[in-house]
Amino acid sequence: MGGDKVEMTEVERATLEFVTQHRNTYLSSGGREGHILDYRHLGGHRFTTTLLLETRGRKSGERRVTPLIYGDTGGDVAIVASKGGADVHPAWYHNVRAADEVTIQIGGQAFRCRWREPIGEERAAIWRFMADLYPPYRDYQAATDREIPIVCFSPGDEIAPLQP
Repeated sequence: MGGDKVEMTEVERATLEFVTQHRNTYLSSGGREGHILDYRHLGGHRFTTTLLLETRGRKSGERRVTPLIYGDTGGDVAIVASKGGADVHPAWYHNVRAADEVTIQIGGQAFRCRWREPIGEERAAIWRFMADLYPPYRDYQAATDREIPIVCFSPGDEIAPLQP
């Protein structure tokens, strides 16, 4: 539970093509498309904000770009490492933890970021905020014994938008 082993969940298998197309559209449009998605069909909201997270594989060193739902927590950007309620953390989470800095793109703007994991009451408040932003997170947490991590990014220098 929560270890380094990364496996694909049923939720991931069912959405793999959608996620790949979403990432490719977001990248190829320079962020003009893909920032806001309608997730009502998944139990979410009509206007759900997404970002692109760029990491390097902690083992392979390969570039990875992952679209994820995010929330603005008043200066930081929060994401949830839900992996659809799987009993293991998503690969991107391990890659973030192995890096000092990562890149995010929100709409057409990209930033180098430092990251951290909130704890205690701050984490609880951000969890409530993110679960209101995307209600299926509650079901994902109920489906696993692991505490689903939250990662907060502090945007630093703005950089050129990510390339496909």
